[in-house]
Amino acid sequence: MAGSERIETLIIGGGQAGLVMSHMLTKRGRPHLVLERLRIAERWRTERWDGLYFQFPNWSVGLPDFPFPHDDPEGFAGKDEIIAYIDAYAAFINPPLRTGVTVTSLRRGPGGKSFISETSEGTIESDNVVVATGPYQRPKLPDVAGDTGDLFQVHASHYANPQQLPPGAILVVGAGASGAQIAEELLRAGRRVYLAVGQHRRLPRRYRGRDFRWWMQSLRASELLPADRGPRNFLSLVITGAYGGYTVDFRNFAAAGITLTGHFAGARDGVLHFADDLAENLKAGDAVYRGFLDMADAYVAHAKLAMPPEPDAHRLPPDPPALRNPPRQLDIRGDNIGAIIWATGYALDFGWIDLPVFQANGEPIHRLGIADVSGLYFLGLLWLSGPGSSFLSGVGDDASRLADHLVVRGG
Repeated sequence: MAGSERIETLIIGGGQAGLVMSHMLTKRGRPHLVLERLRIAERWRTERWDGLYFQFPNWSVGLPDFPFPHDDPEGFAGKDEIIAYIDAYAAFINPPLRTGVTVTSLRRGPGGKSFISETSEGTIESDNVVVATGPYQRPKLPDVAGDTGDLFQVHASHYANPQQLPPGAILVVGAGASGAQIAEELLRAGRRVYLAVGQHRRLPRRYRGRDFRWWMQSLRASELLPADRGPRNFLSLVITGAYGGYTVDFRNFAAAGITLTGHFAGARDGVLHFADDLAENLKAGDAVYRGFLDMADAYVAHAKLAMPPEPDAHRLPPDPPALRNPPRQLDIRGDNIGAIIWATGYALDFGWIDLPVFQANGEPIHRLGIADVSGLYFLGLLWLSGPGSSFLSGVGDDASRLADHLVVRGG
C-alpha cells in the first residue's frame, strides 16, 4: 500500500473484535479492510504473561460460526490456546487484512462526509470506520509511584514469568484478576510475595453447581456491580481460571504465605508505603461476594430450579494471624524487595482520533457502539452494550448489530 486509497469501511484493529466485524461485513457482502499495527491478536501474544489462564470456562468461549475446540467444557484455556484459536478463526474467515500498519490519525474528510485515516503506509479514505482496538490499550500506573530508585519494575502487560524477575521478594500492586493470578504464580514458584490489595469485587468461581459465567448469563448481570458501575469498575472483578479455577479469597492467600497490605500509597527515600485499609477493602470485597450469593439464591427460588443449596459457600474462613497487623511500609533494601509488578489496569488511548466523540475522561461517547459522528463505530470495549461486549463469546452480537446498522445506513 502506498499513497492514497479509498474503501467503504475501514476496521482498525486485528484482534478478536476486528476479525469478527470483518466476518459480519463479509456475510453481508460489504467491502472493507482491516488494519492491524503488528500481528493478529498482538496483545494476546506480547501483553499477557506466559502462565495466564482464561477467566471463563471452555464451554463459554466461541467466535461466530467457529466453535472453540476443547476436550473439557469446564476447563480453562491457557494463553497459547487462545492465540491458536484466534489464528484459526482468522484463517477460517480469511479477512481482507493488512498487518504491520499503524493508524496514526483519524479525522473527517473534506465536507464532513467521509473519514481520512493517516497510516504508516499512506492515507485511506473511507465512508465508515470501526474502531476495534480493544479495551486494554495503555498500561496504567499510579500517580503515587514516588521514589523507588533503581528497583526493577514492570507492568502486568510486560510481565512474562517468574524467571524474568531479579532475586528478592516481589511486590504485586493491584488485587484484580491479573494481580491475584500473578501473585499466586510467584508464590508457587517459591518467591516471597507481597500483595497490595485495593478496592475489588470478588465473585465465586462456581456456585450451586454452575460456573460464574453461567450466572452472568442467567442473572441480570448489570446488578452484579454497584450503582457507580462503569467500564473501569468492571476491571476490578476478581475471578480466576488458574489451577482448575477456584473462588479467590485473599484470606487463603495470606494463609498460604502471601503477605497482604492495604493499597499502595507511594514511595519515599527507598521506603514503600501502604494505606491502613486492608480490612476495609476485604470487607467490601466480601459484601459483593455475599450479595451475589443472595441474588443467585433468590433466582433459584423464584425459578424453582433443582439446584442443591451450598451453605459452605456462605461461610467465610477466619482471618489468619498475618492479617491482624499488616505492614504499613516496606524498606526496599531492608526487606529485600527485588521487584514491583504493577497490576494496576489499563487506560483507553484514543489520542489519535481527532473527532468530537469523547468525554473529558477519554471515554468514547456512543450508543451501543454507534458514535454521534455518522459512520463511526466502536467495538470490543468493556460494557459496550453489556457485560460480555469485550469477551470472545460476546463481541459477536455487538458486531452483528453494528454491521446491520452500517448496511441500513447505506455504506
